[in-house]
Amino acid sequence: MATEISASCLFRGPDLGVGDNVVLRHDGGIITEIAEGAGPGPRSFVIPAFVNAHDHARATASSFGAVGMPLESWILRTALGTPVDPYLSAASALARSARSGCAAMMVHYTRPSGTMPLVDEAKAIAKAASDVGIRIAFAMAVRDQNPIVYGDAEPVLSGLSRDDRETIERLFVRAPMPPKAYIELTDAIAGAIANPMVDVQLGPAGVQWCSKPLLEAVAENSARTGRRIHMHLLETVYQRAWADQNFPDMVRWLRDIGFLSERLTLAHCIHARPDELEVIAGSGTRIVTNFSSNMHLRSGLAPIAAAHKCGCAIAVGVDGLALDEDDDILREMRLVQMAHGGLGFKQTWTPAEMFSLAIRNGRRATGAPGSGELGTGNPADYVVIDLDRLDRDRIMPVDPMALLFARGNASLVKEVVVAGRTIVRDGVCSGVDLPAIEQELRALYRTGAGKLANFQRMWPPLSDRLSGWFEQQLTCQ
Repeated sequence: MATEISASCLFRGPDLGVGDNVVLRHDGGIITEIAEGAGPGPRSFVIPAFVNAHDHARATASSFGAVGMPLESWILRTALGTPVDPYLSAASALARSARSGCAAMMVHYTRPSGTMPLVDEAKAIAKAASDVGIRIAFAMAVRDQNPIVYGDAEPVLSGLSRDDRETIERLFVRAPMPPKAYIELTDAIAGAIANPMVDVQLGPAGVQWCSKPLLEAVAENSARTGRRIHMHLLETVYQRAWADQNFPDMVRWLRDIGFLSERLTLAHCIHARPDELEVIAGSGTRIVTNFSSNMHLRSGLAPIAAAHKCGCAIAVGVDGLALDEDDDILREMRLVQMAHGGLGFKQTWTPAEMFSLAIRNGRRATGAPGSGELGTGNPADYVVIDLDRLDRDRIMPVDPMALLFARGNASLVKEVVVAGRTIVRDGVCSGVDLPAIEQELRALYRTGAGKLANFQRMWPPLSDRLSGWFEQQLTCQ
């Protein structure tokens, strides 16, 4: 059915800028016309829908006491947040992302529930995405080494009681999945859930967690099938130190085996060096920056301006740890702009340029069709911003894109349209009851908390052992 929306302002892109008083028409999920002559109505600013290009579709970490920890402790602590119901957990995260204005989201699924076969769990995630109405990329994360620390965990485990050691091993130590089995699993997941709204990808967790044979198998399969890859890289100082000690030619090796390519998206790259950024840029690989997550986990400030300058394609992700843990992708993009947009009179990009490249590269990372620009023939994925609230003073004409990056947040989102269908209106998701889902999840987590009472009891000494191991074994320069 044909639909039209009148816009006081509509962002066409960094070159065309903002058009005033236009009508956007779409039919069958595709934009059919953008014309001048909008009639009277509420003041609105229509922009391309956002993309959360790196996330895990998980519960809010701080609710489980994972506050202000470095990643290496945080990962273990968030075992308390293992999904109690895969559908509900994913629906909650996806709906929060949609409510903030996202048309697409990367689900790098790092913590399965363990309550059902992995293909069935992937089906539950896809069902949640369908109910919310959001596009997703889905990658079942895989690791086959270093489940507790980046090396021999015996110094961490040796002093624990038998019961405590069994608790840690039960939670974190799994039989490694052979590369062939992982490829077959990914194929099975693709066969079960891939469709125009779901892009199934390969998802090695990170080089320190994956053996060379596993990474080689992923690279070979991606090259042969065209399947995209999503992976963390050099997120923390300890991962940098591990690479320097154990794999100093890591980035070039990834290039040489064909792992680096336009099919690959790398999350973080906080501690990538200039020569490594050049290699990444030359391969066409994308980098997703996750500013708030990097700050929450004390991982550092990524060299995003330098990466952009050398030609890296940059996207933006929330990583489940937005500044206020509310999945506000607009605020996240503003933080990226503030942190990396320039120094003094030297500008990395304009807000309009940064917005456009993040949307374009985010869509490529998630397999979403089109560039994200609002133009004839492109998907009808857009967000309606309340212009009266954005331009609350109306003292003089001001570029609404400049205002968006000065004061915008998810509360200004009036409507979110994906593939021509309204999935959010006035902060309410039309496909799922988000408040009810979150209430049910809280009840399930409270009931289940006692099952991990032993892990909670032993956390303080375990945390101390972890910090001691990383500081002693991986001295950071």
